[in-house]
Amino acid sequence: MTDAEFFTGLTGEQNDFARAVQALRGAGAGFCLIGGLAVNHYVDPMVTLDADFAVAARGGVAGALRAAGFEVEEFPHSLNAHFPGSRLRFQLTLNDRYGTFPTRAVEAKLFGVRVPVAALEDLVQGKLWAAMDASRRASKRQKDRLDLTRLCESHPQILPLVPIGLIPEVDELRAAS
Repeated sequence: MTDAEFFTGLTGEQNDFARAVQALRGAGAGFCLIGGLAVNHYVDPMVTLDADFAVAARGGVAGALRAAGFEVEEFPHSLNAHFPGSRLRFQLTLNDRYGTFPTRAVEAKLFGVRVPVAALEDLVQGKLWAAMDASRRASKRQKDRLDLTRLCESHPQILPLVPIGLIPEVDELRAAS
């Protein structure tokens, strides 16, 4: 079984990830993957049904996704999209603090799709913002802390980027190195 077949088995819709990436490329706005799927590029993968992207500019993105068959909800600083019949959910962050992430993204192949993925340092920064955002659900913040721990285990050079005292497991890694 290929990675693409595995992912399709989870989401229930073939090619929706590829379709979204193609729509984003067609919209002409810089973008990159920033969430759990991006973490999976850098460490052993864990299953997630969310595809989170940072998008440099709103212009044309919602229209491109709709033209590709996605249902889109627009919010002041984000877009949510999903393809009918799929369990995969897309969140596109349009927050200025992520604006430069696409310029430093690395091209990767995930589930058979070529996609820009946030640079490791940018991914850590985004996960730190998310983990420290008290307005997010506790379970989401916990997942972000787990993602940071996983990244630090595989890439000890990023340990200095995580504030001391934020994640006990990262502090343990720091002490052991």
